Amino acid sequence: MHVIKLKNSFYDANAYLVDGKMLIDVGIDSTSIIAQLENHLSSDLETIILTHCHFDHSGGAKEVASEFGAKIAIHMEDARLLNNPHASVAEFFGSQAPVIDPDILLKGGEVIGGLQVIHTPGHTPGGISLYNPESRLLFTGDTVFQEGGFGRTDFYGGSALKLIESLRKLSMLDVSVMYPGHGDIVTEDANGQIRLSLMMAEQYSGT
Repeated sequence: MHVIKLKNSFYDANAYLVDGKMLIDVGIDSTSIIAQLENHLSSDLETIILTHCHFDHSGGAKEVASEFGAKIAIHMEDARLLNNPHASVAEFFGSQAPVIDPDILLKGGEVIGGLQVIHTPGHTPGGISLYNPESRLLFTGDTVFQEGGFGRTDFYGGSALKLIESLRKLSMLDVSVMYPGHGDIVTEDANGQIRLSLMMAEQYSGT
């Protein structure tokens, strides 16, 4: 798989263009993402997959989808939270939640463009990760980050216990490269990084 990390502002989530036809997360600044996509796309953008409902991942999705005719996919548990300024943490960024009507509601277990959809709740009720077993690539949204980091659970619908369960699920995968929702791409010992995050989350919650 060919992955391009698009450049976003400091407070935005990472956005990844996969195989020139899928965009994983968008961020808030749709103008910047649209300009970058125009330089990278060789064909139509087919799908925007949102790893969860939070505004720093989804804020620009409607505009980008409209510009390129892409369909928006999100887990069904988070779809109902997209337009809620509290649940989507749009108010945390001093903004109103965008009105987004997703085209594809996910449950987990689907395969989109070679990526397996894994339901990884905890940071939000409908958080997902995306995994390609052939290339061993994992997109984790805000479930797990580099150097033992993991998603916070104090926003609406968060659950420390569910996050730990999700981290355990991801720790079972064979991962060569991890693409988190924030921070740097992990290209060395990705499996170890995930296990470290699981250990840190367990220690933090006292389980």
